[in-house]
Amino acid sequence: MISELSTIIDFIRYGASRFGGAELTFGHSYDNALDEATHLVLHTLHLPHDLSPAYGSAKLTAVEKKAVLKLIERRVKERKPVAYLTGEAWFAGLKFKSDERALVPRSPIAETIQNGFSPWLDGTVVRRALDLCTGSGCIGIAMAAHNPDWRVDLADISDKALSLARENIHFQNVEDRVRAIKSDLFAGLKGEVYDLIVSNPPYVTKQEFAALPPEYAHEPALGLTAGEDGLDFALRILDEAPGHLSADGWLICEVGEAEHALNALLPRLPLNWIEFAVGQMGVFAIARADIVKHAKAIKAALAKRR
Repeated sequence: MISELSTIIDFIRYGASRFGGAELTFGHSYDNALDEATHLVLHTLHLPHDLSPAYGSAKLTAVEKKAVLKLIERRVKERKPVAYLTGEAWFAGLKFKSDERALVPRSPIAETIQNGFSPWLDGTVVRRALDLCTGSGCIGIAMAAHNPDWRVDLADISDKALSLARENIHFQNVEDRVRAIKSDLFAGLKGEVYDLIVSNPPYVTKQEFAALPPEYAHEPALGLTAGEDGLDFALRILDEAPGHLSADGWLICEVGEAEHALNALLPRLPLNWIEFAVGQMGVFAIARADIVKHAKAIKAALAKRR
């Protein structure tokens, strides 16, 4: 009986049970029902996400119970990601505003940011960085927050995504070092050169997109789909990046499951696939010099798609 629920722990456990029983899909910031339920309950109660377990036995008021149960039921019935229900998501240790204007922040690149991009940037001086296909702005803003000396540009083709990114720039108080620019990949960045370009572009294949669970239908398709093999954007980025990278610059790009297609298409391209705490997750790092050496092969692969 719901009337028997009383404490914070009770409602987190209940939420996780409802989510699990409804066979919801997890993958938007969290990968399991318990973490999603924890986020939802603590947010609704206006409590910090890292609340001490000592408060788990605290009892909810009748008004609080109603508010928590309402969001739990919405998560089940609407299949909407919890970040969109609460309006917030955590990325690289920072809180961001999150809604349907952009994908929910969830890239494994967060771990790379928190690790200082080591070993890729060891010994490299970064003055300017670019977050290409920025969406909510989480990657670029996190880079600026963790590296106070960097100036960072956020670029995206979507006006809606850029409006959210600008809100997050102000939310994180990095207006003096971060700017948002409308650009179709590099088209709006003429003359701009960076020491580091980081991108989480669309990389979902048409077949994968058609099979995605209902949760993903709430996200803008523009930020997900990338052709038959998921490489429509990654190849263009590889082709054009050298013109916007400094001599010792690096490109870091996420392609997810399209990693296999990219390796098959350009087997000699020396891509460094980054290992994360949970293993390899389809993110590569490559120096500008190596991209230039294989420019002809990249252009040839791109030309065959047109």
